[in-house]
Amino acid sequence: MAASRFSSLLRRSVSAASLLRSIGNNSSRARGISRFSTATVFEEPIIPPVQVTYTQNLINGHFVDAASGKTFPTYDPRTGEVIAHVAEGDAEDINRAVAAARKAFDEGPWPKMTPYERSRILLRFADLVEKHSEELAALETWDNGKPHEQAAKAELPMLVRLFHYYAGWADKIHGLTMPADGNYHVQTLHEPIGVAGQIIPWNFPLLMFAWKVGPALACGNTIVLKTAEQTPLTALYVAKLFLEAGLPPGVLNIISGFGPTAGAALASHMDVDKIAFTGSTETGKIVQGLAARSNLKSVTLELGGKSPFIIFDDADIDEAVELAHFALFFNQGQCCCAGSRTYVHERIYDEFVEKAKARAVRRAVGDPFKKGIEQGPQIDSEQFQKVLRYIKSGIESNATLECGGDRIGDRGYFVQPTVFSNVQDDMLIAQDEIFGPVQSILKFNDIKDVIRRANATRYGLAAGVFTGSLETANTMMRALRAGTVWINCFDVFDAAIPFGGYKMSGIGREKGIYSLNNYLQVKAVVSPLKNPAWL
Repeated sequence: MAASRFSSLLRRSVSAASLLRSIGNNSSRARGISRFSTATVFEEPIIPPVQVTYTQNLINGHFVDAASGKTFPTYDPRTGEVIAHVAEGDAEDINRAVAAARKAFDEGPWPKMTPYERSRILLRFADLVEKHSEELAALETWDNGKPHEQAAKAELPMLVRLFHYYAGWADKIHGLTMPADGNYHVQTLHEPIGVAGQIIPWNFPLLMFAWKVGPALACGNTIVLKTAEQTPLTALYVAKLFLEAGLPPGVLNIISGFGPTAGAALASHMDVDKIAFTGSTETGKIVQGLAARSNLKSVTLELGGKSPFIIFDDADIDEAVELAHFALFFNQGQCCCAGSRTYVHERIYDEFVEKAKARAVRRAVGDPFKKGIEQGPQIDSEQFQKVLRYIKSGIESNATLECGGDRIGDRGYFVQPTVFSNVQDDMLIAQDEIFGPVQSILKFNDIKDVIRRANATRYGLAAGVFTGSLETANTMMRALRAGTVWINCFDVFDAAIPFGGYKMSGIGREKGIYSLNNYLQVKAVVSPLKNPAWL
């Protein structure tokens, strides 16, 4: 498994898991941080060390206002106050962006550049991201609410690494030659698919930008990307860095706007050759339907999950508690692959629950710009209210509320780290994707029982297994119907590790060599051979 490569990559920074564990350990000694209380939330918010510079749409190499002249606010989730007003793109802006992307693909220099030249532009961009990483990390935290230490020490280094990775692929994409019956020369060409439409989510704005844009550009495509309306700021910032790196006009176009207007226009556009979407399963169905009803464009979907994290009775309980805590609470629980169904063997269940509760109570919640904070606010009022409704549902379903269960303070969108025990499979909190800091702990008695229950979901994005038995690990990795299975680890990501889901968790794979297939067409070329010396 490539986990060791991820660890060695981030020796220069930190892995996501070790970062969060470090924050958790250090924050218990940090001055002024009150665990599971409103103390840090009631303080005046720290002023972010960055200015908002780019709020217009990027079309054909220029930042421009929306065609309608409309703007919409993007909010600071710490307070609910407006950060900036951003150009509100709609169908007309999508039309203009697609026209620019089509012209750049059909007539521009980008697809005709040598792969090496394209690679150099991607590398220059990565260098510029590294140069501006402090501003980008601050902007990501301000617009999203994630801990600044997470953004700066884990996500920005990974963003740079992803573009280095795809720059390396640019000049290694090629077809094959193959024998055929008869006197023929047969070869395949791997060609860029054309204009790629991309829609990214709000939970990891910069990383999802990289997962989509990196492979598309490495393969020689042009792009129209729609940001999430909750978090448009960092994508617009890095778009400017792409222009500085030498990316030709029209190759990358970025529209900020809403799903029913800009998103729908992009997915249904007749001159878009491919659509890639990350978000909820419900919205993914809409995107796929729009793509099918327009020009039957190819679709990549990375959708929701309800990932099981399964802890066997031979596990080190303290380590299992910490890893299960990280698997669920990382990024405020706003992670599509979160280990949101914690299955624990009955022989260690009671001890695990007590320790999981204690760990949640120790979790430091507050201003994400403050050092030592593990958990910031949820993204916005809608998601905040959704999480609280699921907590209420858990209580009404007679799950045992071990801790948490309410908001923190009366400003912003902070939710107490919440743990439920005695959760049953038929409860909503065990079936639906909550996307918040709510841990549901279920009990199992044998391996067949937990395999059946773990797979009894419409999702299949990821799974975690914690065991000291190689035999158990081997059985589980093959039995679980999920796109990623982490053994004695969780949320280990690397540029080379593919990511995607089974069942209603999506179509296709992001990252790694497999992601290139999303942005390539395969053409077979056959020509006759006269008097060949050999076949």
